[in-house]
Amino acid sequence: MKFLIKKICTLIMTLFLVSVAAFLAFQVIPGDVVRSILGTEATPEREAQLREELGLDKPPVERYISWADDVLHGDFGVSYRYSKNMNEMMPVKELIGDKLPVTLYLAAISFVMIVLVSIPLGVLWAKCGSRFLDAVFGVLTQVTMAVPSFFLGILVTYLCGIVLKWFVPGGYISYQENKTGFLAYLLFPAISIALPKIAMTARFLRNSMLTEMKLDYVRTAYSKGCNRNQVMFGHVLKNAMMPVITFLGMMIAEILAGSIVVEQVFALPGIGRLLISSVGTRDLPVVEILILYITFVVIFVYFIVDILYRVIDPRIRRNQ
Repeated sequence: MKFLIKKICTLIMTLFLVSVAAFLAFQVIPGDVVRSILGTEATPEREAQLREELGLDKPPVERYISWADDVLHGDFGVSYRYSKNMNEMMPVKELIGDKLPVTLYLAAISFVMIVLVSIPLGVLWAKCGSRFLDAVFGVLTQVTMAVPSFFLGILVTYLCGIVLKWFVPGGYISYQENKTGFLAYLLFPAISIALPKIAMTARFLRNSMLTEMKLDYVRTAYSKGCNRNQVMFGHVLKNAMMPVITFLGMMIAEILAGSIVVEQVFALPGIGRLLISSVGTRDLPVVEILILYITFVVIFVYFIVDILYRVIDPRIRRNQ
């Protein structure tokens, strides 16, 4: 209970500090959202009217308190740039609700690929006794990690989309129209996200297992009659997974926050792409909520990682 209360307090305090920092940042960066919306030809009267409608005529502190109170009551405000029609601005909750499933599905598919491929590959690499295969694995993972995400996305698009014609580049299919087509299209950006992270995770797991293999408990296990597989899977892998879990937590937090480059390459209307466009247009209500979402995701993922630590290693529970 003490651990849970501490984590909840940390979450609340972090969200508060991040929201204040994001709000203050938009007060000091150059640009005026009213002029951005109306253009340079707008009259001062029209600018003053829109500023009053958006609540931008109030002092910054009063605006922040009003916004925070609305958020606590589930009202995220309206977007300055997106609208349902000519006379009605789009609510931020509705706007993000339309983009969020794309990022969540993309993150889920990518993470499943990473786990299913990297862990067996890392174990196989650690067990590999051949210098030739070790060198091959090393070169392949190093090259995969070195390729930038945007270039990897272009390669996947060219090979799978243009050459093999497995999908139509830029032909995004909404999950509301066709769920099967939507998931099929996401496979290719998920591959672009997963490949470098598979290489990183496999290399990390292999190094962690080789380090564990040099410890005394491994020699003890062999002296008790355990064979190599029993030692590797019954003892070494469990201990070697501790740092790997932290690494996987960092990756899933990064993916859930929105893979900006990949979303741009594959024309995915996800959270990352929305955040970039909203920052460029000074759409503060959207940016604030997206930053809070990213902050919450990061803290929540690390909370899950802490719980997994306690499940895998009982020593952590005893020492706290």
